[in-house]
This record gives sequence, structure tokens and C-alpha cells, in this order.
Amino acid sequence: MAKADASLQVTTNQETGEALLAGMGELHLEITVYRIEEEQNIKVQVSPPIVVYREGLESNNSGRAFEGKSPNRHNRFFIEVEPLSNEVTEALRDGHFGDGTVRDKDSKATGDKFAEFGMSKDLMRKIYAIHGTNVLVNDTKGIQGLHETRELIIEAFNEVCKKGPVAEEPVTGMMVRVVDAKLHEDAIHRGPAQTIPAVRNAIKGAMIRGRTVIMEPMQKAFVSVPNDWLGQVTREVTNRRGIIEDMPSEGEVTTVVGVLPIAETFGFSNDIRAASQGRAVWNTENLGFEKLPEHLFDKVVGEIRTRKGLKPEPYGEAYYAE
Repeated sequence: MAKADASLQVTTNQETGEALLAGMGELHLEITVYRIEEEQNIKVQVSPPIVVYREGLESNNSGRAFEGKSPNRHNRFFIEVEPLSNEVTEALRDGHFGDGTVRDKDSKATGDKFAEFGMSKDLMRKIYAIHGTNVLVNDTKGIQGLHETRELIIEAFNEVCKKGPVAEEPVTGMMVRVVDAKLHEDAIHRGPAQTIPAVRNAIKGAMIRGRTVIMEPMQKAFVSVPNDWLGQVTREVTNRRGIIEDMPSEGEVTTVVGVLPIAETFGFSNDIRAASQGRAVWNTENLGFEKLPEHLFDKVVGEIRTRKGLKPEPYGEAYYAE
């Protein structure tokens, strides 16, 4: 089914054997499950749907590098993080710069591409890796032995991109700069077990210092409804933290155009049918991610962390400096 429908993604949890079905919204997933049960005659158990958020940066901490220490205390990495502009983030999302480790012979060309978007050509030519919409740059000068730990630094960077420090959600729109490092002269003391935790803690600590925010997925909804039921439909949209952008009318029918957080759309189809006595016709389109309102931050982070079996409050800056 995922091969036939490009907007459907299926991944399997190797530990539990669960299949995770990701789609364009509650209705899309409901229809897919219905087809699995009715057309394929496969009975499935379904958990309540979840929304995947993103972690992003509100401000940079340039000039205030965060120090990450290896477990043996012989290696230290100094990291700064900063948010990327929306333009660069979109270009990364579209695959304009590629993805994965950037080889030395390609770094010059990649840096020049970033310069087209107003970023420093000299800095971006020192790029190590791209992960989704995040970038890792080596901004150090003449550190002995750093090149030997390059792959380990990239591995730690990739780990943080997959699981951010606040809610272990994927990270978006971030540039990580390694600005300094103090490495043990003996390679045996700067292996994976030392380098990866040190870099991982430095990036996470720098993110907490730069203030990590939660980005929530948004949808644009178009609901066409006869004018007699217009009030009930607009109430359904606004009650779900929705913002009505436009209400063009044509004869007896008005289309309500609104922006809704996907987290608030569960049960929306049933409620819209009830509010309009089944006369509303509606569809949605994906709008990307927007910052979660400040007053909901603690509640949403607590819910995500509890669901993942973590303690409700994220760790502070001091935890990653130890």
C-alpha cells in the first residue's frame, strides 16, 4: 500500500515488531487501516494516533561555546549552535545540498551553494555533514588528531538530529559548529566510547543554552459549507486553535479557509459532519511546522516524554556539562 501511495510511510520497530504507519492525517490513516482490514482481510490492532513534532532553535549561542567532556575526561569538544534561516532550511528540505557526509573533494562546491543563500562561503566550505535540515561544520583551526575523529563527530551529530534534547523528537533547521577541541594525544583514549558522548552532550547542551523550542506540524483546511451551518463550522475551527484566513462565498455556499495544528485535528471529520449535518465538504493540505505556543510547551513536552518512557521534565544545561 505504501508503494501505491507516496504519502504513506511504513517503518517497523525491530524490538517490538510494531509497524508504524505515517500518513497525512487521521482520516488518511483511518481509510488505510479500513482497506487493510476489508480489502486484504488482515485484522490489525491500532493504537491511538500520535503527532510527530520537531525540535528547533530559538536563538544562537555564538560566542558562548558549550564544552562537552568525554567519560574519561581526556577529550573536550567546544560546540556552538545556531538556527538556519527559513530559506536555507527549505533548500535543505528540497535536497538542494544533498544529504549525509560531505567528502573533502565536494566541500568547496557545497560551500559555494550555501553562499548563494547568503551564508559565509569560507565557513560553509568546512562542512562535515548534512542530516535532513541540519548542518555540521568544522570551524576549528589546526587541532591535532581531529580528522581521525571526524566520523565519530558526524555520528554523534546524526544521533542528536534524530533525537533532540527536549523531547527526543527530530531536530530541524540547525547549524552545529565545532569551534575548538582538546584531544588526548593517544588515539586509544579518543575512540567511539569517548568521542561520541562528548560531542553528543556538547551539541545538546549548546541547544539547551540557545533555547530549544518545539515545532508543531500545521495543516491548511478548506471547508465548503452551506451558509446556514457556517457559524457552527467556524466555531469548530477556532475551538481547535485554528486561525481563519479567508471565507470566500459563492451563492449559498461559503468556504472556510483556516490553519490548524495537526494535534488538534483528531475527531475533526466527525465534528464537522455533526456541525453541518453532513453537508460540509472539506480537504486539507500540509503546511510544514510552526513554533508551538509558549504556554503549551511544558504540557506537550511532558506528554511526549511520558509516552516515550522518559521522566516528564527535560534535563537542564548543567546535566550535559558533567
